[in-house]
Amino acid sequence: MKNLLYLFITCLILSFITPSCSWFKHKEEKTADQLATEGMDYFKSKKFFKALESFEKIRDWYPFSKFSILAELKIADCHYEMKEYEEAAHAYEEFENLHPNNDAIPYVIYQRGHCYFINVDTIDRDQSATQKAIEIFTQLINSYPSNEYALKAKENIKDCRRILAGHEFYVGHFYYKSKHYKGALSRFKTVFQNFPDIKDIHNKASEYISLCEKKITEK
Repeated sequence: MKNLLYLFITCLILSFITPSCSWFKHKEEKTADQLATEGMDYFKSKKFFKALESFEKIRDWYPFSKFSILAELKIADCHYEMKEYEEAAHAYEEFENLHPNNDAIPYVIYQRGHCYFINVDTIDRDQSATQKAIEIFTQLINSYPSNEYALKAKENIKDCRRILAGHEFYVGHFYYKSKHYKGALSRFKTVFQNFPDIKDIHNKASEYISLCEKKITEK
């Protein structure tokens, strides 16, 4: 008898709770259109975290909506604006893979390259980000040579190449001061051969090549 009474009370409670829960869920959910408008308003107001939440809801709740592609792109943009460059680069790459023929692809490739370009460090540090930025910017230039973003990428590549030349020269100069002349010579030759367009560093490398060769023959 007690078990039947307990079962009856449980069912009665659930009958009140279940409709209540579904009512709150219905009240909280928004249409894809509403979320897109909300997300863009947040984005324009520089409330990027709130914008990200709105766009992620479109992606998760309405994957087949006409707003889903916009949401995927703006998710990447939100991460970028929040300086979450690793997440942004991944989101841009995912967009590129999913929508290779989309009109926004030149912008997407440029932004992906810029995620690495922003992380380019000083000449005395590892240059893997610099190399990656050049790789992506070169992809953009080869695929969309006349696009406005390709023109921007060319300027960024110039900056990247100057940093790489400076890095090679820096390492070469370190070897030279440490009297490791063969190692220094190799680095200076790399600058001389690979960066003829960086005139000031190229000319300095040429001078140090002569100095290194002289030091080596004196041994």
